[in-house]
Amino acid sequence: MPIDRLRAFVSTTTGIIDKAGDGATPVDAIADALADLVATDDWLPDAYARPDPDRYQQNLLHCDPLERFSVVSFVWGPGQSTPVHDHTVWGLIGVLRGAELSQAYDRDSDGRLRPAGDRSTLRPGEIERVSPDGIDIHQVANALADRASISIHVYGGNIGRIQRHVYDRETGEARPFVSAYSNSTLPNLWG
Repeated sequence: MPIDRLRAFVSTTTGIIDKAGDGATPVDAIADALADLVATDDWLPDAYARPDPDRYQQNLLHCDPLERFSVVSFVWGPGQSTPVHDHTVWGLIGVLRGAELSQAYDRDSDGRLRPAGDRSTLRPGEIERVSPDGIDIHQVANALADRASISIHVYGGNIGRIQRHVYDRETGEARPFVSAYSNSTLPNLWG
């Protein structure tokens, strides 16, 4: 697999964040770079694209040494979904293969969750954003009943170390969690 597309994305994203300095992260520029990455499906190594029959996989592809961003492949088997959750940092989701359903949630006046708009379907090459300043609570699922879907996520931190929340859809009650990575090895970006 030609991993140079991933290497170029990591280099571009690092440059964008370096240039921004301590100011606001230029998420639009990173979204453009992610759109370029997921526009071609020939670079993700098989080890980071395998579904598991029991649960979706969250494979770390790269974490910036200063933990300013991380790149993760999510692999969804048929029927798999996340719980309703938040991120607490900016995030970008780009579909590489298959399709994903995404339902955003808002809190109503009594703290309960309610769907925010219609459920959207993301197809290959499409990008969705999450942010504590906008839509941050959502649920994601594989839109396909007969095969895996894969998306590439970029987060404004090491998402495998950030305390976040899962939510009870009925009560809105939040429980803290830290997501774990599924993979035990990283791709060698530098060959």
